[in-house]
Amino acid sequence: MIGEIRQYVRYLHNNEVPARSADEAWDVCVTMPAVLQELSDPTTRLEEKHEIIRRVFPAEIRELVVTLTDRGEIDLLTEIVKQYRDTLVTDVNETSATLFYVTAPSTAQENAIKAFISRKTGREDLKLVLREDKSLGDGFILRIGTEEYDWSMSGRISQLKERFNRVKDFKSSENIVDILKGEAEEFELKAIGREIGYVKWVGDGIARLDGIEHAVYGEIVQFDNGVKGMVLDIKRDSIGCILFGREEDIREGTRVIRTGAQAGIPVGAHFLGRVIDALGAPIDGGGPVKTHYSRPVENPAPGIVDRKSVSVPLETGILAIDSMFPIGRGQRELIIGDRQTGKTSIAIETIINQKGRDVICVYVAIGQKASTVAKVVGILKKNGCMDYTVVVCSTASDPAPMQYIAPYSATAMAEYFMSQGRDVLIVYDDLSKHAVAYRTISLLLERPPGREAYPGDVFYLHSRLLERSSRLSEKRGGGSITALPIIETQSGDVSAYIPTNVISITDGQIYLESDLFFEGQRPAVNVGLSVSRVGGAAQTSAMKSVAGTLRLNLAQYREMAVFTQFSSELDQSTKELLTNGRVLMELLKQPLESPLSMSEQVVTLLAANEKVFSGIPPEKTKQFQAEMLEYMHEHQEKLLQSLERRKELTEDLRERLLNALRGYRANHGEYT
Repeated sequence: MIGEIRQYVRYLHNNEVPARSADEAWDVCVTMPAVLQELSDPTTRLEEKHEIIRRVFPAEIRELVVTLTDRGEIDLLTEIVKQYRDTLVTDVNETSATLFYVTAPSTAQENAIKAFISRKTGREDLKLVLREDKSLGDGFILRIGTEEYDWSMSGRISQLKERFNRVKDFKSSENIVDILKGEAEEFELKAIGREIGYVKWVGDGIARLDGIEHAVYGEIVQFDNGVKGMVLDIKRDSIGCILFGREEDIREGTRVIRTGAQAGIPVGAHFLGRVIDALGAPIDGGGPVKTHYSRPVENPAPGIVDRKSVSVPLETGILAIDSMFPIGRGQRELIIGDRQTGKTSIAIETIINQKGRDVICVYVAIGQKASTVAKVVGILKKNGCMDYTVVVCSTASDPAPMQYIAPYSATAMAEYFMSQGRDVLIVYDDLSKHAVAYRTISLLLERPPGREAYPGDVFYLHSRLLERSSRLSEKRGGGSITALPIIETQSGDVSAYIPTNVISITDGQIYLESDLFFEGQRPAVNVGLSVSRVGGAAQTSAMKSVAGTLRLNLAQYREMAVFTQFSSELDQSTKELLTNGRVLMELLKQPLESPLSMSEQVVTLLAANEKVFSGIPPEKTKQFQAEMLEYMHEHQEKLLQSLERRKELTEDLRERLLNALRGYRANHGEYT
């Protein structure tokens, strides 16, 4: 059918049917549907149909309508006329060129411009239309269809400014003037074509554009008022873009220029300790950030050959996670749970624990309240973490496009440090709100909704983001990005659309349960639903030796606790199992901003496995643990340092630690 329509459109072109006749035929198709219905009625005689055509349609197009009627294809007429009218509009643009000037060109200048047009288009039949425009200041602008060549004063200033911006070697104040003078002397105005379009409609951070025919997905366009946008939707007759600025000064008809550049963000070490927005602009009141580097916000993930297996642990300082669900550098571990269950707290605790470990941290807040982000920044400052942390913020009051771009910008920042061979931890808080922002944009762009009204490519939204987190091979510098995406569930439903998507993308998940949280078990990690698919590969030998049976013991305790909650008589072995289980649950409780080192975690689990906590009431377990670790630091610091250095629990070291722990327990019988 498409081929037939094209043939009929070509037929109209060959017969040079005027635009007026096409417009009249279009009006009949749109305003008089009864005519088309009568022409398609098989019970109406052909003579009567031909008479209707003669009376209603213009003479230049009657032959086509008769042919369609006789062949029973009259239902194609509307689309044929529509496509023909569209091509006529294009032809008008392509058969003329417009010159905007302040002072009318001389005959010689006009001939030179016509020669330039002929070289650029390969056609000599284009008509040159002259229009005066005093706003140019000086010079002129030549527009050929959607291409524009700028010889105006503003164009010269813009090109010269762009050349100056490329000068980055200002090593001393003495050579700045010489460099700028040299650039100005070597500067030559170039007639570089740029494609332009116009705003069709704008609203809610979205603009629909006409005229830009060669834009690519993710390309930056610039509006006349300086606001930039990014192309996210390409249709046959228009493109849709998201706006990275205020839309109040953008109206229907506002001019848009295609830049040919992909969206990027400034990056560099000077951003450490700063709070920036999704475009890299500081919002913490600390002044501008000076940097000469930038990276695209969208970047392909490293290939398999460029990666290295995850084997180096990234310790969170949280006993429940480091012992049972270890996270490695280059891994993607999901933190999932209902609201107000401690998801952000786990991420902040992990950032705090990276102090002194040569790990750069990037925290990106998506759709959070500004007060919540300020509280997080306050915690990081209080613990001295901002020296190695960048906070990227797009609050709930920001438009959907800014919330959409924020995690990609933060990942670009993390990739800069990874390219320098550094290890990076990035926290996405949270991707549920990121998906909602993308759903908002997609619905405004009139994309068809799918499950839960999300667009069909919402899986790709997060997969291309999280796949950029990896550990690079030594040839690529050996850097890594470890991702901790956060997902908020509704009433514990992990089978919803976005949670299942991110679970399938990541290398494991830490599931926080509301019931455990309200029971006082914090962090409220559900041992049964949480998993790390990297497992022991990202765990030290010392931790493996003491944490091997921890999950099994907790599972046995949870199961036995359910069966025995209504029993009054229990045998001795069951009582011991329940008591040991309660002790383990107490040991896994951990206050905020109190990460444990690897040696402290190993000592705690070693004491639990060897029944050092036996006889201590569960409610006194945490107090005994804190005092025991304090004693070990005061009197057995060399043993702890040896454990940190070797990361292996040898038989000799194990015996010396046990002797110290048992001696401390024997001298503190008041806990029984």
